[in-house]
Amino acid sequence: FASYYGDHMVLQKEPAGAVVWGYGEPGATVTVALSEDSGFVISKKTVQVKGPSGTWTTVLDPMDPGGPYTLTAGQASENVTLQDIYFGDVWLCSGQSNMAMTVLQITNSSQELAAAAHYPHVRLFAAAPARSDWELEDLERIDLLWSIPTAENLGHGNFSYFSAVCWLLGRYLHETLGHPVGLVEAAWGGTPIEAWSSPRALRACGLLEEVGSFRSGLVFCTPTKPGSSSSLSPWQHLSGPHTPSVLWNAMIHPLLNLTLRGVVWYQGEENTLLHTDQYNCTFPALIADWRQAFHAGSAGQNELLLPFGFVQLSTYRRQSPDDSFARLRWHQTADLGVVPNARMPSTFMAVAMDLGDEHSPYGRRVLEVEDIHPRDKQTVAHRLHLGARAVAYREKNLVFQGPYPTRAILEVTRALLNVTYSQELVWRRRDTPAFEVRGGTASPPGTGRGKPTLTEGFLPSAQVCCSSGWLPAPVVTVESYQVTLALAGCGTLVLGLRYAWAEWPCDYQSCALYNTGGLPAPPFL
Repeated sequence: FASYYGDHMVLQKEPAGAVVWGYGEPGATVTVALSEDSGFVISKKTVQVKGPSGTWTTVLDPMDPGGPYTLTAGQASENVTLQDIYFGDVWLCSGQSNMAMTVLQITNSSQELAAAAHYPHVRLFAAAPARSDWELEDLERIDLLWSIPTAENLGHGNFSYFSAVCWLLGRYLHETLGHPVGLVEAAWGGTPIEAWSSPRALRACGLLEEVGSFRSGLVFCTPTKPGSSSSLSPWQHLSGPHTPSVLWNAMIHPLLNLTLRGVVWYQGEENTLLHTDQYNCTFPALIADWRQAFHAGSAGQNELLLPFGFVQLSTYRRQSPDDSFARLRWHQTADLGVVPNARMPSTFMAVAMDLGDEHSPYGRRVLEVEDIHPRDKQTVAHRLHLGARAVAYREKNLVFQGPYPTRAILEVTRALLNVTYSQELVWRRRDTPAFEVRGGTASPPGTGRGKPTLTEGFLPSAQVCCSSGWLPAPVVTVESYQVTLALAGCGTLVLGLRYAWAEWPCDYQSCALYNTGGLPAPPFL
């Protein structure tokens, strides 16, 4: 069997068939049998080993959730048998350090670790951090073979295994669905999205050029702005796990034969420093590319629109004037504010900007209080699991995201702006600065970043160059579905409105607006 098949694993249940593959002598015939513990054979497949790769692949018949089963692959007189196999839902968890944070590092870690024994049907597998200059067929290194959860393998160390977000999501889904869940972690801290992207995905965003032969390396190019004096922009050379496609090659490409229920992604902090304003292309491109690749690699068993969940960035520095985190959050939604949307179908998002943790010991502390690794991963996973239930499992009438504006009406004579939201509002913190407006005179056509347009059909775009910049817009009242803002100092021409546009927009669970279920209103521009 390939490296990521083993005792205690979970294979994807119906309606898909689980893909199984491994190695053999080219031209030989391999028999794959699925049996009950009693020895009764449920299904048997025969497949020929392909040359020159020496690999075989088969698709098991769709199975109901449950187990345990035995899976055997035999060639001539040689058999390999895997024990304690279950069928359920398999989720891939990937990203950088906030995904790699282990259960040992989170809030109430001792209680969470002690609870591991209560979830023997949530199974764990962790690929080791690895990089490659070419696409690998199989994983070269594994941190954790398929395992039943224990305090030791859930809290092996800091930023090692097992991912707290991944574990908690799987546990919550298991509690809701009642069937086995398999979790596959493939994460590496401090890595940009470009390292996780295939060359195809990067070329789709104009970020990749090949230099000489493939082995000579790949380099990024930041696209030039229209009208710049040169058609070429400076090349940026990166190394190690930051190099384009090296993590795709070593940690994702080997997994393409896995049949999955979905993917969860927690990444983006590194891209507040690299190609921030290309993330509105690179992230949708990665999602689309992974979906196509997993669909092809699974012989069509994975959905073409494989459910893809992600965590919107949390916080870093409390008083930072930099807006790269705010921009990245916006770009995580392909500049549309909420998901799923037309550019990102079958996706779901957990807002995390209200989970800042200035006392976490796992941050980058320099001069002031800074933290990029909040410890409350339970709330993150809870919000993710709501999205998974609504999008992946199509649970009807489940509210899985916070309120979002649908229209804004200007009362000129009273200098007020009435913003209508999609859900009933809870005004949690009245002293939290939240809204800003941009007023002044619009630039003549062709001189700004764009002329006033409607964003998602409700707000004039904030991409217009104006004379007076962004000004606070205090909240006057919050009614059930409407926020009224004062426009003092802005005049009567409002060209843009934004909400929670800051690196650290609010204290812990204390942003201005939530819905009645406690989900925060996401930021918007």
